[in-house]
Amino acid sequence: MAQHFLLSSAARTLSLRAIYKAGEEKAYETFKAIRWASTNGKAVCPRCGCVDTYEITTRRRFKCAACHHQFSVTSGTIFHSRKMGFVDLLAAIALFVNAVKGVSALQMSRDLDCQYKTAFVLCHKLREAMANETAGFTLDGEVEIDGAYFGGHVKPENRKEDRKDRRLKEHQTGTRRVVIALRERAGRTLTFVRNFEHEGVELAKQMVADGAKMFADEATHWDVLNAFFPVDRINHSEAYSDFNGKHTNWVESYFSRLRRMVRGQHHGVSHKYLHQYAANAAWCEDHRRRDNGANAFALVGNAVLSPVSRSWCGYWQRRP
Repeated sequence: MAQHFLLSSAARTLSLRAIYKAGEEKAYETFKAIRWASTNGKAVCPRCGCVDTYEITTRRRFKCAACHHQFSVTSGTIFHSRKMGFVDLLAAIALFVNAVKGVSALQMSRDLDCQYKTAFVLCHKLREAMANETAGFTLDGEVEIDGAYFGGHVKPENRKEDRKDRRLKEHQTGTRRVVIALRERAGRTLTFVRNFEHEGVELAKQMVADGAKMFADEATHWDVLNAFFPVDRINHSEAYSDFNGKHTNWVESYFSRLRRMVRGQHHGVSHKYLHQYAANAAWCEDHRRRDNGANAFALVGNAVLSPVSRSWCGYWQRRP
């Protein structure tokens, strides 16, 4: 029997030992090479695009010869105003991509020996960079759609006579949300957080190309899809798949990963940030057969191509 890819040495091309052994300077050169790949690591002014720059070596900054703007390798990126060293940033990214079902900020803070606040914001910046990879992406071919609800758990009272009907709106928390996933078979996964699953119909009309074939379960709100796409349905009370290729196993595989991430690693996720955890799980699911070194450097590329995070830059300074 052939060995699974993830068990092979080919899946392990980057280690924390190698990152720290190479040192801070090598990590810095790695960030330069990835951000300015088109110029082989030579700095390009982010303000005017001029390649005529010189380096202020004592401060690891650059100055543009045309507009005199000073900048660093992380200026204008999602790591803008970072204080963490480059070797620690690279190690954090390696830890993040190795944790295929997510890593908690508390665990990250212990691994990197940094404050919880630092790890919390860093992890969310990396999730934002992951989400940016599929910004404006359109699915085609065979596309599966489904939704799964997260959050809003109400703990029942101890005594039976004190328990309330948690199905009633007045006994709910108002924080329950549905993650709607559209997944192209052998392709990418797009995720959205909404209040109700039927909102996925409008999302499919926007994010799926004309002529694509849709696959869904027997939930009645998916009936509307027939007006826009050829649709195959599978009744899960009878079977999870049939011999004609009718199933939603690809999107269910994604939800399996997300549930284990939320329940097993984070033990609960705020509805305000659920969209980022959903994007994190989608990225891990889409790139599950790529070696960890390629995943790490791809995430570095996403991060240095992402603009300054309006949500997470200065997050703790804005907190009351």
